[in-house]
Amino acid sequence: MKPATDIDQLCINTIRTLSLDAVQKANSGHPGLPLGMAPAAYVLWTKFLRHNPKNPKWFNRDRFLLSAGHGSMLIYSLLHLTGYELSLDELKNFRQLHSKTPGHPENILTPGVEITTGPLGQGFANGVGMGIAQKHLQAMFNRPGHNIIDHFIYCICSDGDLMEGVSYESASLAGHLKLDNLIYLYDDNKITIDGPTDLAFSEDVTKRFESCGWEVSVVEDGNDLRAIEEAIKAAQKSTGRPKLIRIKTIIGYGMPKQGTSKAHSDAPGTDAVKETKRNLDWPENKTFFIPKEVLSQFRQALKNGPKLEKEWESGVKKYSKEFPELGKALKQTRSGSLPEGWEKSLPKFDGVEAKATRAYSGEVINAIAETIPQLIGGSADLTPSNNTFIKSSSDLQADRYANRNIHFGIREHAMGSTMNGMALYGSVIPFGGTFQTFSDYMRPAIRLAALSHIQVLFVFTHDSIGLGEDGPTHQSVEHLAALRAIPNLALIRPADAHEVREAWRAALTRTEGPTAFALSRQKVALIDRKKYADAKGLHKGAYILSEAATASGNAAEPKLILIATGSEVGLALAAREKLQKAGTPTRVVSMPCWEFFDAQPARYRESILPSLVSARLAIEAGVSLGWAKYVGNAGDTLTVDRFGASAPAEDVFRDCGFTVENVVKKARKLL
Repeated sequence: MKPATDIDQLCINTIRTLSLDAVQKANSGHPGLPLGMAPAAYVLWTKFLRHNPKNPKWFNRDRFLLSAGHGSMLIYSLLHLTGYELSLDELKNFRQLHSKTPGHPENILTPGVEITTGPLGQGFANGVGMGIAQKHLQAMFNRPGHNIIDHFIYCICSDGDLMEGVSYESASLAGHLKLDNLIYLYDDNKITIDGPTDLAFSEDVTKRFESCGWEVSVVEDGNDLRAIEEAIKAAQKSTGRPKLIRIKTIIGYGMPKQGTSKAHSDAPGTDAVKETKRNLDWPENKTFFIPKEVLSQFRQALKNGPKLEKEWESGVKKYSKEFPELGKALKQTRSGSLPEGWEKSLPKFDGVEAKATRAYSGEVINAIAETIPQLIGGSADLTPSNNTFIKSSSDLQADRYANRNIHFGIREHAMGSTMNGMALYGSVIPFGGTFQTFSDYMRPAIRLAALSHIQVLFVFTHDSIGLGEDGPTHQSVEHLAALRAIPNLALIRPADAHEVREAWRAALTRTEGPTAFALSRQKVALIDRKKYADAKGLHKGAYILSEAATASGNAAEPKLILIATGSEVGLALAAREKLQKAGTPTRVVSMPCWEFFDAQPARYRESILPSLVSARLAIEAGVSLGWAKYVGNAGDTLTVDRFGASAPAEDVFRDCGFTVENVVKKARKLL
């Protein structure tokens, strides 16, 4: 090994060899990106990134996002070297069970990891969401002489990120909103797993991003530290546009097969590791080797970080003295909790007229908007249909960031991913609406919201064949089952105004994961809550809405249980009346949220669906998949296991068998 005279190069090669050793030990991983982007990451983390390893959640920190999550050893190496709570043993346990260094970064596992990435393009769009959240909060709180929220959002993205459609959707939105707080470093290595990018990717990236309103610069040599530093400095000074820095790198730099797809992923092998270390002037027989001077260089972050945070907190104190109301609001926002007494603003819905549940949802949003200033959102170009407009505010645009109504455009996937970024940024509660059938377009983002344990509110309207005339292309049939299949996503399908109110109450207090609302286009039957059970039963997922009785009205043990959700609950109640008159004691169970019900104690679940009552009929305008868990082998379903039809809603429902007569007929077959 030649003696290192350049501390920068020594630090860079430490990142490279730590990444290489971890991948080799795990016998899997992606060494290519960490080796190629190590110089750029080193410059960013040591010369620009404002962060505090002792407090990864410092409010005014710069955000660093690794959208190209397959290169996870890059961020793990940086986190360990700069002093985060990530030991060298964790690096040695890369990709192993229960380690803090999974194959792709996860925000809930590793201190200092801001977002869960891996599915390409998601991190790119998350950064746009963070940019929106920051701009909004800056407009809310910053005042002349007091830039309380003042930082950048940095992201490393790859060729793969830019090929994914969600990156274009979100880049277009970012350019429109002039998010100049975004500085993206593009690992322009022209290699993917299949081979050179020109197999499938030959567009002019610079022109593409410039046409979207981005400022693009180029670093011709990914090892040129000075050029990288100057490019980031220029990006920081530039205003009015998000920035993309194209850094031309060599994938797997130093490896025998550098610059080829063979360097992209998988363990290189013992011989290749040794050869790479020789190429980097590194001791080839040492693994996970960190020179003392390298650790000393990186660990300056442990001194600088707390100092930066302390200086910022001092500024906040001065700000709060000058602007006491804003200071109080900022403290509330930073706490992440809802304002005291917010539930009093929820509408009571006494004596309201029959409306679609989407309309009731819009009323809730507007009733709570002033009490909960963190609430911000919009729609993917369906605002009037989704009822997601906050009437007391206006449109959030490039020159009006304080407003709370976001027009995501016809970009469902980007909407979901940017909402995730907003939630991960913190201090806001994002919501976004579209037709439920278009949840397909944003499913990857919904899944990552659930995996990331973040509070994001998905407002899905037009939730069934009740959509009517737009026909089967727009009628949601399989989507309830598809959404319920996502772990940690709570899907709530409320039956009336009162359940809509409770659905929003539940979603706003549920901080450990996302919530989706399934809301109707058509009017729903009004449920007399003086006659039937209180809608607060929604919080347990399922509850007895109407108990069984004899024909004379006396209490009785149920012989039949009708289970329904959403717009079909009214149908179940109407059918119960006929069954009761015919002498069949019938219980109606409203089951707005399977996930809430499944989380209840066995005793409660048994009280709602007693095992002795095997005659059970589930009624829902969606596919039958999943209902066997609740109706059992002896039960049945009235569901839609086909695509719908284009016709008025009442005709489609009738054609699919959603009539009182058919419910009674199917119920009697069970007895």
